[in-house]
Amino acid sequence: MTLRLIVGQHSEAGRKPLNQDFHGVAQPTDAQRRSRGIALAIADGISSSAVSQVASAAAVRGFLEDYYGTSEAWTVRRAAHCVLAATNGWLHAESQRGDGRFDKDRGHVCTFSALVFKGREVHLLHVGDTRVYRVHANALEQLSQDHRVRVYGGQTYLGRALGVNAHLDIDYASWPTEVGETFLLASDGAYEFLDVAVINETLTRHGPDMQAAAEALVAAALARGSEDNVTVMLARVESLPSPLTSPLSRDGLRLPPPLSPRQTFEGYRVVRELQQTARSQVVLAVDAAGREWALKLPTADLVGNARELDRFSTEEWVARRIDSPHVIKAAPAEQKREHLFTAVEFIHGQTLAQWMTDHPKPSLDEVRGIADQIARGLQALHRKEMLHQDLRPENLMIDRQGTVILIDLASAHVAGLSEGLGDARALELAGTLQYTAPEYFTGEGGSPVAELFALAVLVYQMLTGALPYGLQVPQVRGARDLHKLQYVPLRTRRPDLPEWLDRVLRKALQPQAARRQQALSEFLHDLHAPGPEFMKRDRTPLQQRHPLLFWRGLTVVFGLATVVLLALRWGGH
Repeated sequence: MTLRLIVGQHSEAGRKPLNQDFHGVAQPTDAQRRSRGIALAIADGISSSAVSQVASAAAVRGFLEDYYGTSEAWTVRRAAHCVLAATNGWLHAESQRGDGRFDKDRGHVCTFSALVFKGREVHLLHVGDTRVYRVHANALEQLSQDHRVRVYGGQTYLGRALGVNAHLDIDYASWPTEVGETFLLASDGAYEFLDVAVINETLTRHGPDMQAAAEALVAAALARGSEDNVTVMLARVESLPSPLTSPLSRDGLRLPPPLSPRQTFEGYRVVRELQQTARSQVVLAVDAAGREWALKLPTADLVGNARELDRFSTEEWVARRIDSPHVIKAAPAEQKREHLFTAVEFIHGQTLAQWMTDHPKPSLDEVRGIADQIARGLQALHRKEMLHQDLRPENLMIDRQGTVILIDLASAHVAGLSEGLGDARALELAGTLQYTAPEYFTGEGGSPVAELFALAVLVYQMLTGALPYGLQVPQVRGARDLHKLQYVPLRTRRPDLPEWLDRVLRKALQPQAARRQQALSEFLHDLHAPGPEFMKRDRTPLQQRHPLLFWRGLTVVFGLATVVLLALRWGGH
């Protein structure tokens, strides 16, 4: 026996010109159904917001897509919370960019409810005032709790919803389910006008046709006077899998054994080892279709290190959330796993570190082309409110077609992921120190402008083979140390490059984040078409523009003056 549901769903705008409700059900593969179950979700926008329908659609689509990309090592609760926290982070950021910054009722806000059927259990995720019921013969059992706050005069307002705050507090519950049970998910435009008699009569009349029943219930709510958007979802449990006895069903995934060439593992055949460290083994492997993948496996040294093991689970999920030619792709979840590992595309090419060795003095056009592609990869992450946090030459691949690809997402930060989950991976110092923006060292944490700093370091290094601050940045311990950082002008190392380029990079590499360009697009524009502020003649004192040249010249002048004085002295005798 396997898990099977009969599902019906329907939504109408009703008397309103726009339908701000959204709903959906996932149709997973057999492997995904066993590992992640079947998920249904419903969201209801708030009428005071002109963009609330965007929020409800993003919430449902994001949940149904991203949930199935999470690690099998995570429980349903952990996986769902991570996905919803990330969605909430994106919605809140969108609100802060628009009218919702000053009025939350005009932001990207929606209520949300989801049921996840996995194994012989059903799991509830809920925030807001959409409702989830279990339907009985003579009663409706409300499984969700309305997050509405009552004030003087009988008025109410929404106390909790997606997108309202940066931190998300979401209800979770789970319980065993049985064959034949029926569940109802509904927006307030539906449940306020439906009762148990109408619902049961409709279910009896339409029998197993849940779709017809859902459509009939929407029509009934509208006929009874609903003036709001009306959405109804029905799910009846048709069959359940046999009780699981494997320890994997409760204890998560096992750590994998060391792999050797020609060995088979989880549907892959190992070709050769690519890298071995104390923490991980990376091997090249092919699947049954002959596609090449890089498998990254934790070693036995990580037993008991929950934080590092969590990085393995998160890395693959982050890769699945991004669809960009400049960010590494994860292998599809085509079969249930028994071991903890990540599988990402194997890229034929070279790292940026090797490219810099092969091109010690590249042209500006070559470097700009690479920077443009790196920025596009970073922008794909930033659009999902994520930061790479470990941008360095070893984490960038250039394939045989010249495409630059961001790899190694283990240090990525996902907005909202650390709140309320016991996850210590907030905006922390995670990357290689020489490429890390100073604000990480002062405790301010990261941002897209911090990634701009790291990209500017790479541009400077590609052009000169050196770092703009040498090893000074890791020595920063607080805001007071920022003034000690001494930028080494680009033209002291590449006098053939234009002066304006040095000014563009100097701005992008400012120790104070507020003094840099404030977007990757702005930095790229300055690299290609510098404005008047970069083209004007530099009146900065020579001591600041070229300190090494200044002191060398001063030393020569003093030396010549000393020789002249000595000559005059001896000449007088």
